[in-house]
Amino acid sequence: MAYKVLIVDDEPMLLKGLKYSLEQESYIVDTAIDGDEALNKGLMNDYDLIVLDLMLPKIDGLEVCKKIRETSMVPIIMLTARGEDTSKILGLEYGADDYLTKPFNILELKARMKAVLRRVNLKESVSATNIIEIDDFSINTLRRKVILRGREINLTAKEFDLLLFLAINPNKIYSREELLETIWGYEYFGDLRTVDVHIRRLREKVEEKSSQPEYIRTKWGVGYYFRSKNKIR
Repeated sequence: MAYKVLIVDDEPMLLKGLKYSLEQESYIVDTAIDGDEALNKGLMNDYDLIVLDLMLPKIDGLEVCKKIRETSMVPIIMLTARGEDTSKILGLEYGADDYLTKPFNILELKARMKAVLRRVNLKESVSATNIIEIDDFSINTLRRKVILRGREINLTAKEFDLLLFLAINPNKIYSREELLETIWGYEYFGDLRTVDVHIRRLREKVEEKSSQPEYIRTKWGVGYYFRSKNKIR
């Protein structure tokens, strides 16, 4: 699907470059050059994601974020200068989903955008039902419990999120980078070993032989996937 995004920054050349680059990857891109225009467009349109600069003319980015959050839960990535209080930006008071420090690489921005959109899609995909059943697994998304062949499996929060994400996307291979971005987000950006460690621990808990996994499989040189012969019930 083509995601519709709003990019907000007061640098016209930066906006032009970001718009062009994102449209090459099939994003539908709208732009705003100040806080007033950003707020009007953010409230009037149905965006999948907003990339919002903190320092804007007329209305600053934090105030725009706060106003949008009063009526919408659209994902927001804040663009900040070095040294700014990121804990405040990401706090409950404003509700941004992620942040990126200027100057940034366009590839990192694209990675952050994809990660935020995947996390949103994960939440939406599990919100329609409390119980997901696939193969020998019964996953309670509200109580965050996993039953495997009648036995409850004790998982940590991240192990549960990792299993759930792979299980609701059976037979689809995800790279370590994609799993890191989706499950951990900005907190562990770049630490790929985190994924390997959690995959190993997850296998030790759900596989009869972790060295010969039946469910959590590896596609060498590509990534990990949940092997399933059945559809989700």
